[in-house]
Amino acid sequence: MISTQAASAALPAINFIYLSEPDMIRAGVTDMPACVDAMEEMFALLHRGDYRMAGGNNNQHGAIIIFPEDSPFPNMPKPTTDRRFMAMPAYLGGNFRTAGMKWYGSNIANRDKGLPRSILTFVLNDADTGAPLAYMSANLLSAYRTGAVPGVGARHLARKDSRVVGIVGPGVMARTSLEAFMATCPNIDTVKIKGRGQANLEAFCAWMADKCPQITTVRVVETDEEAVRDSDIATFCASVATGDPSIYPLVRREWVRPGTFLSMPAPCNIDEAMEAPEIRKVLDFTGIYEAYEEEMPAPVHRFIPAVGVRWFDLAAEGRIPRDSLEDLGRIVSGDAPGRRNDDEIIMLSVGGMAVEDVAWGTHVYRRALAEGIGTRLNLWNEPALK
Repeated sequence: MISTQAASAALPAINFIYLSEPDMIRAGVTDMPACVDAMEEMFALLHRGDYRMAGGNNNQHGAIIIFPEDSPFPNMPKPTTDRRFMAMPAYLGGNFRTAGMKWYGSNIANRDKGLPRSILTFVLNDADTGAPLAYMSANLLSAYRTGAVPGVGARHLARKDSRVVGIVGPGVMARTSLEAFMATCPNIDTVKIKGRGQANLEAFCAWMADKCPQITTVRVVETDEEAVRDSDIATFCASVATGDPSIYPLVRREWVRPGTFLSMPAPCNIDEAMEAPEIRKVLDFTGIYEAYEEEMPAPVHRFIPAVGVRWFDLAAEGRIPRDSLEDLGRIVSGDAPGRRNDDEIIMLSVGGMAVEDVAWGTHVYRRALAEGIGTRLNLWNEPALK
């Protein structure tokens, strides 16, 4: 395996490494405590502005291909649920100083073929030459960076003595979110879980028994209300079709007891009482919501189901002040307070960003290099065109 420095010294020859999913696991992609730390470092860089994402505003989520309802081309894919291709590029500075892009195709019908809904790969590039450093399997990369962001939120916004977690939607996002909560709130010993299918619930409980032996109490509940009520941390991780906010999972103020931290990495809506100023509303990164508002027709929550988008819609309607929306990077950097007392109700909107993939991908790549993991590939020894 060659180092980044060795690769530079060997120019114009360019070599990179390929990391399969088993390679990624060996290189620590499932190391959640390290992933939470990497995401926290990334949020501080976002707050300082040492990053770039897509678009003229440098804050776009990515570039997406969506297929039309009616096409004159019979072989063009149909716009079935979650049928799309997407590229998510970013540059991240600081100790990372790399660029990269996650690329994926997605189709919910994949599940009928025994495949994940989305199939993801990630390319990591040298920030100076643009040469590839690594080409990676990225389903686990994406899943763990997504779950780690709620962990960063819990580190700063949950009560330190949090014990009870309520979960809606027992899928991959719930698994990695719970891992991150447990990495940052070690007193957790009780989980309430609400799901739509018995098979998913049983699979989640079996995973939890193996992965989280410190959880001594598991309750399967029937409603979203039961998942939220009397929980120290509550999270909605269920996927639903976008376009109609009335079907997005709803949080009602009457369910939420003082001191609750609500982490929302999936579609979510709130009732009018949750708009109240005493409910702290924290965005994972303000810039990406500003980009959504710039790109999409109002109300944007129809198209982007994150609860932070709902907050932006409410601010545009004059129902809440825009300056009441807080930014996780400011909190992580110490420029704004985290949890101030044990009674605050704090809600975090998690939207997902390409810089997260770059941060965790860079970490895993460097560990793979250090441990000699992966397959060395050659792009060229000398380019045919110069």
